[in-house]
Amino acid sequence: MRLSQLPPPRPGELLVVVGPTASGKSALAVELALLHDAEIVGADSVQVYRRFDRGSGKPGVEELSRVRHHLIDVADAKAPLDAAAFVALADAAIADARGRGKAVVVCGGSFLWVRALLFGLADGLPRDQAVRERHEEEARLDGREALHARLREVDPAAAARLHPNDLLRVSRALEVFELTGRTLSDAQAAHGFTTARHAHRLVALGRARAELERRISERTRGFLASGLVEEVRALVSDGYGDTRAMGSVGYRQVKQHVDGALPAEALADEIDRATRVFVRRQRTWLRDEQVTLVEP
Repeated sequence: MRLSQLPPPRPGELLVVVGPTASGKSALAVELALLHDAEIVGADSVQVYRRFDRGSGKPGVEELSRVRHHLIDVADAKAPLDAAAFVALADAAIADARGRGKAVVVCGGSFLWVRALLFGLADGLPRDQAVRERHEEEARLDGREALHARLREVDPAAAARLHPNDLLRVSRALEVFELTGRTLSDAQAAHGFTTARHAHRLVALGRARAELERRISERTRGFLASGLVEEVRALVSDGYGDTRAMGSVGYRQVKQHVDGALPAEALADEIDRATRVFVRRQRTWLRDEQVTLVEP
């Protein structure tokens, strides 16, 4: 359907813009916000961090000037947010916007965070700071791959969906198992994510596969032309090389280049390849959801 044909949000309903990387979520969110007098709440696990600008697809100056955005540049990547912390911040932003009479558009590239906001997290799972600190020390001494390999032994389903560089989530899955003897995957399956905590409607742009691949390639080269390599060099120099945000698609490949492990002539193609892999995972998630498609 055309954007103008999309029914306005009902009172208390979130319009949630989802879709694969490079599909145009940010621009669609702005148009929806302008159409329905709304503010945008970001749900992206890299855009939330300051200084991770060139490779995260953050809304630009024009978009920020047209619509008020929340949860962009609100945290330091050295103190990463987990899904629970994000949900608390997002709930507060939603309440703030609604308190001023505004509707809310959620724009999310991080589907775990979107799902946590809409359906909550598995309840009753303990936490232990000492366990997390031990995991961080193990990762420092033996490497993150070793920690991920341990998770693969006890919770292969969680290991399959988590990248070894995602120390925060790998540690959390191990923490749950060590404290309860139960896998995080089993706990999440029991939760079911079927009871909504926010009324919502998922909206995405309908993009043909060939068009999306073209946009991925253009996006990668735009990021590199804008100074992404220089940004990563500065971040690594300032101690952000081992942060979770640096392990995200695009940043991870540029760091490999900065570290001398990936030649410049292969960089763009490697980012494209990793992005396409990530997009396939995103499409798998979307396949099980009821999404309203609008024309680009």
